[in-house]
Amino acid sequence: MTRSWTSSVDAHLDWTPGGGRAELADAVRAAIRDGRWRPGAVVPSTRALAHDLGIARGTVTRVYTDLTAEGYLSTSQGAPTRVATAGAEPRSGPPVTSAGREPRWNLMPGRPDPSLFPREAWLAATKRVVQRTPNETFGYGDPAGAPALREALAIYLGRSRGVRADPARIVVCAGFTQAVALLGRALRDLGSTRMAFEDPSFHMFRDIAAAAGQHVVVVPVDDDGLRVSELDSPAVVVTPAHQSPLGVTMAPARRTALVRSGAIVVEDDYDGEFRFDRQQVGALQALAPEQVVYTGTASKTLAPSLRLAWMVLPRALVDPVSEALLSSGARPSALDQLVLADLISSGAYDRHVRRCRLEYRSRRDRLVAALPRDLPVRGISAGLHLVLPLPLAAEAHVPAAAARHSLAIQPLSRFWVGPAHREGGVVVGYGASTRHAFGGALAALLAVVHELTG
Repeated sequence: MTRSWTSSVDAHLDWTPGGGRAELADAVRAAIRDGRWRPGAVVPSTRALAHDLGIARGTVTRVYTDLTAEGYLSTSQGAPTRVATAGAEPRSGPPVTSAGREPRWNLMPGRPDPSLFPREAWLAATKRVVQRTPNETFGYGDPAGAPALREALAIYLGRSRGVRADPARIVVCAGFTQAVALLGRALRDLGSTRMAFEDPSFHMFRDIAAAAGQHVVVVPVDDDGLRVSELDSPAVVVTPAHQSPLGVTMAPARRTALVRSGAIVVEDDYDGEFRFDRQQVGALQALAPEQVVYTGTASKTLAPSLRLAWMVLPRALVDPVSEALLSSGARPSALDQLVLADLISSGAYDRHVRRCRLEYRSRRDRLVAALPRDLPVRGISAGLHLVLPLPLAAEAHVPAAAARHSLAIQPLSRFWVGPAHREGGVVVGYGASTRHAFGGALAALLAVVHELTG
């Protein structure tokens, strides 16, 4: 039976002990042809390979000499033997690309400016964590998340968002997408299989809930937020502080009615740190901690690629969600969790959020001032996006106009589910561009608006 032998430099060979020189030469050829021994790579010395395979060094030397003559290996005086280019592995075909070019300017919603990531603060926190953290911390760890992060979050969320958080009821997960999947699965296992979403809302989260076993329904949103009187589901996902995408804030009477509805409320506080007016809007969770699941994320404050989010759970959901997390097998990096905990505890995270808030508020003000005065805007009190209402007939021309000006932007109609209350417009994400590119993106947007309304 063929066995896989590994040398001291991880040279994997399919070779049968005792097979002789010819079979060894075939095994090396095969390793080169299928890419395990890559072109230009140093091959094991004759002494090392002979020792690992348990054969005479002279046998390996003769095999190398033969393969050099065939062009598989190359040798030079005083240098190690390397794989020659003759045996390069087959290349994949060119990647499939879209016919058009990527837009030059980006105003897509739900995206922060990647250039604002606090590189120096993150690097300094990483260094501190690596130097001070005990070795055992880098093991598998607590499935619910690093204790240091959960403790830091409990303090931070209580101070900044008014959340009533106990570290034992916080579960760290890989983004809000995983939070929806875990909650959908946990509620399903508890016998609850109907989940409501706002209309309009982001389609991906509805799809994830459906994949987790939930029957998804929608409830319309108006200027006061979710129409709670039309809610008829045991669970509902809402964005009460800054409705996504319309940007309205849920009215106090609606907030009270929602927590009195008896439904499990999933509060998506996706951009709660970026409030621009003086009226602070605390988390809904504080009204009913045993009924509201508070969810937050570092995607808008730091970077989406970190895949760091958290849930503050009612007591009855801690075990079901933890079990769902264990079965999923997906968890955010423990090192990233510890670094975020350090940033929060040191105050660096607060300082970074304040800098980002000032930057995004400046962009919002610049955007609003540049738009035609007769064009109303919505959702400007917070967050990284606003809505420009347009007639549905005008919105239909947005994709073509945006393409002409190389602008990535999202029509509002993409967020609606039901036809009854559908409105037209565009959702402008002023956080998506880097700082130096925002001027160009704004100019492109104004050109599109002029085409649609001029």
